[in-house]
Amino acid sequence: MARVAFIGLGVMGYPMAGHIAKAGYDVTVYNRTAAKAEKWAGEYGGKTAPTPAEAAKGCEFVFSCVGNDDDLRSVTTGPDGAFSTMEKGAIFIDNTTASADVARELGKAAAEGGFSFLDAPVSGGQAGAENGVLTVMVGGDSDVFEKAKPVIDCYARMVGLMGETGAGQLTKMVNQICIAGLVQGLSEGIHFAQNAGLDVEGVINVISKGAAGSWQMENRHKTMNAGKYDHGFAVDWMRKDLAICLGEADRNGSSLPVTALVDQFYKDVQKLGGNRWDTSSLLARLNAVRKG
Repeated sequence: MARVAFIGLGVMGYPMAGHIAKAGYDVTVYNRTAAKAEKWAGEYGGKTAPTPAEAAKGCEFVFSCVGNDDDLRSVTTGPDGAFSTMEKGAIFIDNTTASADVARELGKAAAEGGFSFLDAPVSGGQAGAENGVLTVMVGGDSDVFEKAKPVIDCYARMVGLMGETGAGQLTKMVNQICIAGLVQGLSEGIHFAQNAGLDVEGVINVISKGAAGSWQMENRHKTMNAGKYDHGFAVDWMRKDLAICLGEADRNGSSLPVTALVDQFYKDVQKLGGNRWDTSSLLARLNAVRKG
């Protein structure tokens, strides 16, 4: 089996790297907090490296899943970055949700170094990563995609090539734009049902089987109705993603009025202390406004 490196062992990267190791690949991991890398190696039997450069050395596939554009540049082209040791013909697969600009930048740097780059952001949250059923949106060359797909499949249920470098990130922006509107609509629906004295569980049981149904409705309505938000995709990260969406929209001339409005609603949630709450906490904002 191929040698693989995985850089970044957060709530997503940790289980994703684990699925690759369980599939039989020889995996070396790097994490900014070394203790977490050691824990991963103890759990999955892989190896650790002190720097991204050491992790990538001799590997055919190098994955990353970090926080933002700056983090991504740090582990690729920064001091001791993976790009400094990647071999000719190797493939770097980035699972970070980042900008299309940084994807194109790193794609160009990879080509100059004689290896390949795929931007491959994911959707499905922590549960999707842990269960190996993420959706992966990929940008890059088709022949490179076909080589990398069997490894990506280790942690994915759906993997699609969306176009040239940067197209994966652009597709993830579409995903986040749609989620923002869906969660706000679901929040308003539950808020209305609560205030109308309806049995929220009964309401959702019926309408989720019709045209209003969505993943968010099926997987978040119970915790939303209970006012529990200490799980899932954090508001801070969603605002980071929506800022990327809005910035790209300014460049390509798209009008995103609902997305811009929901981003401000998430800002209100942050003011309530909900920085690390799940994105479904838009309902907490509505309830706070009503009480106020």
